[in-house]
Amino acid sequence: MSENPSPVRVAIVNDYELVVSGVAAVLEPYRDRVQVLELDSRMPVLNDVDVVLYDTFGQVQGDVMELEELTADSDARVVVFTWNTDPALVRRAVAHGAAGYVSKSLGAAEMVEAIERVHAGEVVVPADDVQGVDGEAFGRWPGDEEGLSARESEMVALVVQGHSNQEIAERTYLSINSVKTYIRTAYRKIGVTTRSQAVVWGMQHGFEPDRSRIVRPGARD
Repeated sequence: MSENPSPVRVAIVNDYELVVSGVAAVLEPYRDRVQVLELDSRMPVLNDVDVVLYDTFGQVQGDVMELEELTADSDARVVVFTWNTDPALVRRAVAHGAAGYVSKSLGAAEMVEAIERVHAGEVVVPADDVQGVDGEAFGRWPGDEEGLSARESEMVALVVQGHSNQEIAERTYLSINSVKTYIRTAYRKIGVTTRSQAVVWGMQHGFEPDRSRIVRPGARD
């Protein structure tokens, strides 16, 4: 899939600048095939891109995603980038307008190929036997330097955003018991015991959603 005459133009979207920057860094060695033009955190995509890569860290998923807001006044195709590959969730996302649904279990080269396939007009989804993972090998997330796994980090992010355990379970499509387990292990790692302490810690360690746009050289309207 690397015969494209020019690189696929990509914008990466997530509420956390560290997350989008981490994904961009992983894709950087493939810049001859995928050109990351814009990194957006709680900002609409500004430039004319071919693919919008929507990282679901701390975000809503499934058919409640507002995909049309990501591609307003644009022909860009949306690729959902996630560790939650439940087939029913994949089907709902595609029915809601996603052109790709890509697991974080992929390596960078596979990710680039998936982006190229979506740009070529395919709808790319995981095989039925692909299992969800915690995405430890791909990119960065808040709290990674403090030892938090990607899932634990996401739980802290959602706690900082003010969500209850039940709301977090509904947002991430995890069981309430899984949510409680992730939160408990995260609290142990960061040295807190209460939700209010976790919120204070999170606000001091980059867990408040960002509002930023980084436009890279080569972008065009």
